[in-house]
Amino acid sequence: MIKHVILWQLKDELSSEDKKKVAQDIKKSLEALVGKVPGLTEVTVNIHPLATSNADVMLDSTVESEEALKNYQNHPDHVAAADTYVRPYIKNRVCMDYEI
Repeated sequence: MIKHVILWQLKDELSSEDKKKVAQDIKKSLEALVGKVPGLTEVTVNIHPLATSNADVMLDSTVESEEALKNYQNHPDHVAAADTYVRPYIKNRVCMDYEI
């Protein structure tokens, strides 16, 4: 099993309300991929960071294997969600994948 964890910082020019809506849209769209993408077993998107955080949104996902991770990254439903709800609003992305 592989953990795929991403931290995103949203663009500074977004208002507080816009950031809240974007974060909710990211959560809804990515968590909906479980059951649609083969090998993707779990997705949790945290959109309520503490004030001490320097990230706005965290993706914590689990896939069955490195091959499943590659397939997830290229799956049309994931690409559509990322292109629509994530990439246009992100100023910074940090990712860590590791075996569990």
